Amino acid sequence: MALPLLLLLLSFALASSYPRGAAAEPTLGVEFHHRFSDPVRRWAESRAHPGAWFPEKGSAAYYAALLRHDRDLRLRRRSLAAAADSELTFVDGNTTVRISSLGFLHYALVTLGTPNVTFLAALDTGSDLFWVPCDCQQCAPTPTFSFEIVTLHISLDIKQNQQIEFNMYDPNKSSTSQIVSCNSSFCDSQVSCTGASSNCPYTIQYLSDATSSSGILVEDVLYLTTEYSNSQVVKTPIVFGMVQTGSFLDGAAPNGLFGLGLENNSVPSILANKGLASNSFSMCFGSDGSGRINFGDNGSSNQSETPFNIDNQNPSYNISITGIQVGNSSLNYDFSAIVDSGTSFTTLADPMYTAITTSFNTQVQESRHQLDPSLDFEYCYDLSPGQTTVNLPDVSLATKGGSSFPVTDPIIALSNQQSVYGYCLAIMNSTDVNIIGQNFLTGLHVVFDRERMILGWEESNCYTAENSTGTLPINSSGASPSAASGPGSLDPEATKGSQTVPR
Repeated sequence: MALPLLLLLLSFALASSYPRGAAAEPTLGVEFHHRFSDPVRRWAESRAHPGAWFPEKGSAAYYAALLRHDRDLRLRRRSLAAAADSELTFVDGNTTVRISSLGFLHYALVTLGTPNVTFLAALDTGSDLFWVPCDCQQCAPTPTFSFEIVTLHISLDIKQNQQIEFNMYDPNKSSTSQIVSCNSSFCDSQVSCTGASSNCPYTIQYLSDATSSSGILVEDVLYLTTEYSNSQVVKTPIVFGMVQTGSFLDGAAPNGLFGLGLENNSVPSILANKGLASNSFSMCFGSDGSGRINFGDNGSSNQSETPFNIDNQNPSYNISITGIQVGNSSLNYDFSAIVDSGTSFTTLADPMYTAITTSFNTQVQESRHQLDPSLDFEYCYDLSPGQTTVNLPDVSLATKGGSSFPVTDPIIALSNQQSVYGYCLAIMNSTDVNIIGQNFLTGLHVVFDRERMILGWEESNCYTAENSTGTLPINSSGASPSAASGPGSLDPEATKGSQTVPR
């Protein structure tokens, strides 16, 4: 019988602080004994345990046993420290990819359950809960999409046409699945609960118009891996939603939405609370549509930074903008904006929207024209026949603390099957909230440091700074006439003066 290093012997003792003659009340005392001590030896022998497993005090075997314990303890502590200090990413790789047909969001392969099932989830810093479509009663149907498989290592040139059928989560098929009850600390829907032990329902309304998700909460294993050298698989239980209804299923997130927000039910929060990664993560948004995601990434000493605006009632990655630079125009506006990778295009309320769009319009050479009435972009421009370059003003945002946030690709290119024939300034008008969408994050390695409560960023092509692993689908369906090809369809240096338009 192996005994723990410290054996607790419980005994009742009279409280010595009571005066003599007073009614003494018993208190519960706890005595700590080393497992090789004489009291523990006597305790074991009195229960017919052989004493051979006790090394002689002071002997070589005695000290060897202590050293083995110290070594094992150091290894365990080192393992926990290494997990907290290392970066984690999804077990299928840290690669993300922008899929234009689903709305210009970035997606990653996320693996759940036992046996494991993989989902192509949209990455959303504007929400907290991770959810996937479920294979259960009253669940919404899951569509099938046709993609190209693109192996993302150094380039995007390894392609093979393949049909991908999206998976659905079935809690009955996973041996590690557990339904979250209404008495769980993760359940904040007690109003909708029928009892403490009933299933915990959830409903989420998102910032984007007419988007929502509802279903029930479940706990299961998420598969991650340590990054870079000596990678190891990390399995950790997380709470997520089995979505039953929601407009995202028919649009930008048909196979799941991975919330990366600040609340305790987000995966970054769960990983940090369990000591598996530091309370920070990064996303890189390449100009070619590829990207990276890493949990525990605290950024670099070279990055620019600005603090988050703390709102405990509605926590979000909200930052302060103190000005806008468009080419040779400096626009002095103070406003706050939410950094949201789950919103495709940046939205600004007036007067900021009017100021930035009109300034941009006065500095481009092409003729403004509403190229497609279905587009929500007001400032679109024709390219002349045979035109191969465009000159665009540099765009940047001044942030609280003085750092400049460069907007490396503020446009989308419009193309048909023959050529690129126009472009639009990819900013939408909002009536209230300001959102820095995914398109303004293009070309940047962005760090969401939740420990220091700062946003960090530096320009990156997403290849040199981070390792690239994994295989992901990327859309390549032929663009319909007047279809938006998306950020980066023109030359990656789109906002850096003259650029080449691919034919």
